[in-house]
Order: sequence, then structure tokens, then C-alpha cells
Amino acid sequence: MSWIDNNNITLSQKSLDYLWEKQRIISENIANNDTPGYKAKTISFEDELSSQLDKFKNQKNPDKDEIRKAILGSKMKVDVSEEESNRLDGNNVNLDVEQIELGRAQLQYQYQVFQINDQFSRIKSAIGK
Repeated sequence: MSWIDNNNITLSQKSLDYLWEKQRIISENIANNDTPGYKAKTISFEDELSSQLDKFKNQKNPDKDEIRKAILGSKMKVDVSEEESNRLDGNNVNLDVEQIELGRAQLQYQYQVFQINDQFSRIKSAIGK
């Protein structure tokens, strides 16, 4: 692992992958808002990542390669919502919630890109441009 390819970058890349997939799933839910019987999907990643990283919580000097493996080993999980529908057609997509979640995911994605750019700006500054 080099000074450019560190665990911060790895975590940011994994987060970007998750946020991209989250936006895709939310967009799919929105697109199927009028599809009879469609059940909204959700995606999770944070809990899996947190449980993977919890094993290093009490270690004084955890192995960076092991942390990297834990980050890369964290999997996204897509679930189909089993919530009851208030609609006669059985569709349980809540358009307001989906649009808010899409906006949140977009902001989180932009923030992650900003973080990566900031890391590389600091490296560039340290090198001396």
C-alpha cells in the first residue's frame, strides 16, 4: 500500500460505490412509482462496514492491510421492502421519501468526491505543485 493508495482513499471509493448504487436503486423505485404490485427496494452498507471495522476498535496498532481487507470485504445488501401499501394496486413506493433519500445520497456522493479531491490537493501541496 502506498502513500497515495491508503485506507482513507479505499474507504472513500467503497462509499462512492455504495452511494452510486443507492442512487440507482432509489431511481428505480421512483421510476416504478406507478407499477402495480412493485415493492420498493432499500440498500444498506453502513452497518456491514461498521461491524467489519469494529474488530479493530480496541487494537492499539491494527494492521493497515487487515483494515483494508475489512473495508473491501464489506458488502452492500439490497432488500425488498415488506411494508404494507396504502394503495389499492399494492405498490408501496413513497415518492416523497424516495426523493428526499435521493437528494441525501447525491449530497453524500458530492461530499465524498470533495474529500478525495481534498486528499489529493494536500498531497499535491506537500509535493510542491
